[in-house]
Amino acid sequence: MIRVLLLVVLPFAALADPLRIATFNTELSRDGPGLLLRDITRGDKQVDAVVAVLVESRPDIVALQGIDWDLDGMTLSALTDALSQAGLSYTHSFAEQPNSGLETALDLDGDGRTQGPGDAQGWGEFTGQAGLAVLSRYPIARDEVRSFTDLLWRDLPGATLPQVDKTPFPSAQAQKVQRLSSTAHWVVPIDTPQGRVDLMTFHATPPVFDGPEDRNGLRNRDEIRLWQLLLDGALGDPPSAHFVIAGDVNIDPERGDGRKEAIHNLLADPRLQDPKPRSPAGTLATVEWKGLGEMRVDYVLPSVTWQVLDAGVYWPAEETPGRDQAETASRHRLVWVDLVRN
Repeated sequence: MIRVLLLVVLPFAALADPLRIATFNTELSRDGPGLLLRDITRGDKQVDAVVAVLVESRPDIVALQGIDWDLDGMTLSALTDALSQAGLSYTHSFAEQPNSGLETALDLDGDGRTQGPGDAQGWGEFTGQAGLAVLSRYPIARDEVRSFTDLLWRDLPGATLPQVDKTPFPSAQAQKVQRLSSTAHWVVPIDTPQGRVDLMTFHATPPVFDGPEDRNGLRNRDEIRLWQLLLDGALGDPPSAHFVIAGDVNIDPERGDGRKEAIHNLLADPRLQDPKPRSPAGTLATVEWKGLGEMRVDYVLPSVTWQVLDAGVYWPAEETPGRDQAETASRHRLVWVDLVRN
């Protein structure tokens, strides 16, 4: 009788299994279409390392970046098969054509030439290079996914497009077709045991590799700002009350180049919480770039409607057997957060 009473009065958070949501820039992209599929099926060392990191961290839902997209979904299917064979089953997935590698007929990067990787809607040598994917243990409401991938940059409220000498860069014609997303922006509804979750995922452009017009810096800032505009209702209906932003933002709040006001504003937004996941060494770093060192550029930011139980960055300590494996997988580390509803 006492046991029954305790079950009745315990809060929902104490009874529910936590939901682990993660983001991981796998850097699995290859130099040509079909090559990643080939490497997955033949047991490539990097692919095996990526699989091992996911199996070790075991997220229920994971947003992946740096994975090549193909029209028939064969690459993503091969990856989920490899994960299943390793003991981690994702029965639901979502991916659609990203802007990376999507050709245009214009000079979009201002180098005076056309048909280069910088003249695609997002940098890429071929259509779908280094795209996004979502893997989930729970059903994805595919018909309700909202994509902002085709949103023109100039149509984002408050957008700041690049100029040189007060002239649109690289041209007014280019800015008429230039999309905001360098890869994609998706709101992916997922029906979990804790109810509907809206996963808001993206991979922003690096705010470097440009000139005084600061095209990439401005684009990175506006790619980040999109989420707050969505929460404000400026881009249609806001997401559900329980949402999570997860992706590669490509900017550190303190170190490196870029217009940091957007990431500062996002992290300070009262509708969000920053669990500040840390590595075993106690740092917030999520990537290590040669010549630049460690930075925090990958984020999982839950809405304040969640209770955060735990969070971390899968960055094995020097003495752990898994360290070499993690470094073989990607320069980026998987970032995870364990959540229950408030």
